[in-house]
Amino acid sequence: MKAIAKGFTIITLALFAVALVAGAAMAAKTIKLHHLNKDDPFDNPTGAMATVFKSLVEAGTNGAVTVQTFPNGQLGKDSEALQQVKGGVIESGIHSVGGFASAYPLIGVLDVPFAFSNISQTYAVFDGPFGDKLAADIEAKTGLHVLGFGDSGGFFHITNSKRPIHTPEDMKGLKIRTMGLDTHKAIISAMGGQPAAISWSEVYTALQTGVADGQMNPIPIISFAKFQEVQDYLTLTGHIFAPYVWVVNNTFWESLSDDEKAVVNYAAKSAIVAGRGMGRVIEASDRGLIELGKTMKVNALTPEEKATFQQVAIPEVKKLIVEKFGPEGEAMLNAFLEALAATQ
Repeated sequence: MKAIAKGFTIITLALFAVALVAGAAMAAKTIKLHHLNKDDPFDNPTGAMATVFKSLVEAGTNGAVTVQTFPNGQLGKDSEALQQVKGGVIESGIHSVGGFASAYPLIGVLDVPFAFSNISQTYAVFDGPFGDKLAADIEAKTGLHVLGFGDSGGFFHITNSKRPIHTPEDMKGLKIRTMGLDTHKAIISAMGGQPAAISWSEVYTALQTGVADGQMNPIPIISFAKFQEVQDYLTLTGHIFAPYVWVVNNTFWESLSDDEKAVVNYAAKSAIVAGRGMGRVIEASDRGLIELGKTMKVNALTPEEKATFQQVAIPEVKKLIVEKFGPEGEAMLNAFLEALAATQ
């Protein structure tokens, strides 16, 4: 009997150990998520996206999949974090087009200036057939699974420390910080300025010390980065919309069950909607234009002024896209333009 009891105890312990290992394996499904800004859902769009995503994933999977966020670029530059996603060091990232271009240069096709007539059109384009086409091309070329295209805070506007901007002549001599994208540099050059590619972590200091005279970003980013402390003028140009590209490591993605994939997809789509909403709230709140207007001189381009910038900038950027990316780029550009026409 003692031998039987001892054998039963050993079997029980073995089964318990197997259960522990299995439980640990289930609990080991963690999505380490990179994004560039504060982990505050009320401060910026990616903060809202990360918060909503974490809540919905963990609740929807009953804790089988957890989310650990790495905000404020803790893991390095955006392009470096993207390489970590590709290599499986982390599972997911919400990336700027500037960072994402290091793995998918064709993202520059989206930089046709003044392409969108309003912010809701951006949602229709990136949530529609063109967004599906772009995601499929990204997946084919990078091996990353695309969760969606987020809102980086709305349309880009230009700030500077020198003067109000109404015409390309006003841009002459102004060193305007851009991302490293050739298309962004071409936009500023065509609009009359001098592009200066400066990493995000150095922008505030560059503006403060005069290394750059100005920069371009959406209102929420201008606000939470406190550029109003080192800039005097804000011109509402609305010249480009640069989405966030949200990707996940494909090996990790395939390790999820179908039910888990459904939850993650739903959580990401809901998070993108939350980020869009937060961007619009910040723009209109006392942390957006109202706050910026207290210390900055704000002007919006008139239709006539905008038309002047369109005439000089649009042809130059389209030409660059075709020259830089060849037939493939021209095909994606045409698909983008067709999507714009279909959603007017």
